[in-house]
Amino acid sequence: MSDSPKQAIQMLNDRVLVQIPQHEGERRSRAGILIPATAQVARRLSWAEVVATGPHVRSIKPGDQVLFNPEDRYEVEVQGEDYLILRERDIHAVASERVDGGTGLYL
Repeated sequence: MSDSPKQAIQMLNDRVLVQIPQHEGERRSRAGILIPATAQVARRLSWAEVVATGPHVRSIKPGDQVLFNPEDRYEVEVQGEDYLILRERDIHAVASERVDGGTGLYL
């Protein structure tokens, strides 16, 4: 299958394709303790960058950062890269340069 031509991917309906940054695996606590990616943290939301959106997605654009529950996702591998597929309704917040009237918090 490596000889087949590459095909463009189009997201459908209200689906959002995101990619989690590579550094998201491990993190440090405020005290400096290293927390491995395999550690389960109950109800911790994650940030990811939007790569593509379906035609019915209204308020999210490619390049935005979105906040979502890691349990509400589908994983997919495309050309060796890992991505997640989310529904727009499962996204809790959007961080973007174009957002007007935000909370006053910045990433």
